[in-house]
This record gives sequence, C-alpha cells and structure tokens, in this order.
Amino acid sequence: MANRTGASSWLRGTIVRKGGGSSMSSTRTSTPQIQSTSTTIFGGGVKDPSGRTSEYFSMDDQCPVCKSDRYLNPKLRLLVSACYHKMCESCIDRLFTLGPAPCPICNKTLRKLAFTPQTFEDLGVEKEVAVRRRIARDFNKRQDDFPDLRSYNDYLEEVEDIAFNLINDIDLPQTEARIVRYKQENAEVIQLNIQREEQYAQYLRELEEAERQEREQRALELRRAEEEEREEREKGRQELLDKLESSTKDASKLVARAKLEAQRRASARSSSSQFNGSSKDRGRVAQAVAVPDAPHIPLQDDWYAYEDKVTLRDNYDDPVSEAVRRDREGVMRAGGYFVEQAWERALRCAVAGLEIVPLQGLHATGSSMIITAPPSQDGDVVMA
Repeated sequence: MANRTGASSWLRGTIVRKGGGSSMSSTRTSTPQIQSTSTTIFGGGVKDPSGRTSEYFSMDDQCPVCKSDRYLNPKLRLLVSACYHKMCESCIDRLFTLGPAPCPICNKTLRKLAFTPQTFEDLGVEKEVAVRRRIARDFNKRQDDFPDLRSYNDYLEEVEDIAFNLINDIDLPQTEARIVRYKQENAEVIQLNIQREEQYAQYLRELEEAERQEREQRALELRRAEEEEREEREKGRQELLDKLESSTKDASKLVARAKLEAQRRASARSSSSQFNGSSKDRGRVAQAVAVPDAPHIPLQDDWYAYEDKVTLRDNYDDPVSEAVRRDREGVMRAGGYFVEQAWERALRCAVAGLEIVPLQGLHATGSSMIITAPPSQDGDVVMA
C-alpha cells in the first residue's frame, strides 16, 4: 500500500525552477530535479521576479523522437522548438549540433539555439505567449497616439487579428507582410514608445530604490533610537544609584524624580520622531503633487447652449422648489445643488426642440404654417 501511494505521488506532474528545487519538495523528496545534460545553455522561457526560469515537467514526459521517458532517464529534459514540438536535449545535440536541420516531426528548418524551456503544460499556451510577446514589441501604440477612441479600437482589433493568424497558422505570408509594412510605416512611433516604456521602467526602478533606501533609513533610525533609549535608561539608573548612595534625602522622592525625568525624556523623543515622520510624509506628498499632469479642459469646441433663446431670471413662480428655497439651513439640499441650475436645465430642455420640423401634421398655406394634431373623438384640434 505504501509503494502504491508513493507511485501515485511520483506520477503527479509539478513545476520546478531551473537551477532550483521543486515547488512540492516538502511532500516529494524523491522527485528528481531537472538537470541539463547538454553543454549548450538554452535561453528563453518565462522568468519569475527573482530572474529564474520557471520550467514545467511531468513524470509522464516522453521524447517523441527517441521515445525516452523519465523512468528510463531520470535526467530527461524536454525543450520546445520554434515549431512548438518537444525534444530531449540528447536528440537536440545529435540532430542540430552541426547546423540547421529539419524538424523530425514537421520538417521545418530549426536551429539548436532556438529551443527554449517549456513553461506551461499546454504548448498552445506556450505558443500564444510567445506570439503576443513578439507582437507587443512592435505594436506598442497607446490611446494617446490616436485622434479618437474608434481609431484606437480599430488598431486593437487589427492587432488581435494578426495575433490570431500567427497563433493558428492562418495566412502566415500575408500576416508577416502586414507586420513588416506596419513596422516600416510606424518606425518613429514604435521607437518613441519603446523609449517611453524604458523611461517609465527606469522611473519605477528609481522609485523602488528610493523606497528601499527609505525603509533602510527608517530601520537604522529606529535601531539608533532604541540604542539611545537604552543608554539613557542605563545612565539614569546609574545616576539614581549614585544619588541613593551619596544623598541624605528620602529615597522614595529620589526614585519618583528619576521616573519623572525618564518620562519627560521619552515624551520628548516621541514628539521629535513624530515631527520627523510628518515632515518626511509632507515631502513625499509634495513630490507626488509635483508630477506633471496636463489638465483636461472640456467643451472647447463651438458648443451651442441656446444662449439666444434663454434668459435666466433671478426668481420664478415655482411651487415645487419653494420648500427648498425657504430652507436656509440646507437640510433639504444635497451637496452642490442649486435651484437656479434646475431652472436653467428646464429652460434649455424646453427650447431644445423648437427648430426640429415635425414628421407629420405640418401644412404650408401661403406664408403661414398650420400644425394639425391627430383627430380625437371630440373632433379636430387645429393650432394656427
């Protein structure tokens, strides 16, 4: 029973890091780590925040070329080619050491250094991640680079079409031609956005470094304050012992005075530390405010607001808002509400449709126009 349980855990796939231990090392101590048997250093793969390549492997892995599996070769390591077929390092060294050679599965010409570690269990996901990385390097326009939102959405749709074609191997020559044409037409914008991304990444690194230095400085100041407090406490204790030894005064009074002085020194230190912290916080807020941000000014075009049709008066006979106007304490008003704004909106809405010609019921007779309403049960109503 124990052997059966160990075999089931042995067959379970996991993810290990190149040059590191298994993510399930606490429960599977007998699982072999992936170790390279080739002299070639294969790059690529997805790296974690520490810079190490995350590499997937399973006990069911088998090389499709030599049919070697992990039971026969515990050090088996499969790599992914440019056509997204897996091969072990031994087959790669045997087939591609002398130069480019066709893939034994699809006959596509491959190079040895084009093989990369496998990061995801599904090779389809592996291919999509690689394709989108490649596309993102060149198709890096932002919404600010377009005159309107519709153009930006069309651009995003074009990018998705290109990515879909590359992922599913649809019209590859035409798609590659589109990519080359786009790179030639937008070379300056691509380079500019690359510089922007580098500047933003540099800004994030500098910000992270400043925060790290600030944390270290705070920790150093805290250790220094604790050391000073300990020294003052030891010094006060020694002074109290000397006074008790040499003075003729009441010992309880001397002890109470020493405690009072110690409390006074502690309160002075705490107030000083709070002042320094608040000044640093104000400095950080000032730096955050100093970040340039272009203001957004709406309605800069020739917006027609019916100024020639509306004349707003100071007061109207409005029974609906009478209670609100009598409310001097502002109990019935929400923040930023004014009755004048409601009046102005009602007037603008009232005159907004005066210039719209009705679709029916309009008859021209000479120089005058008669608008006839639909007939009702009581008869026709005519407005001249």
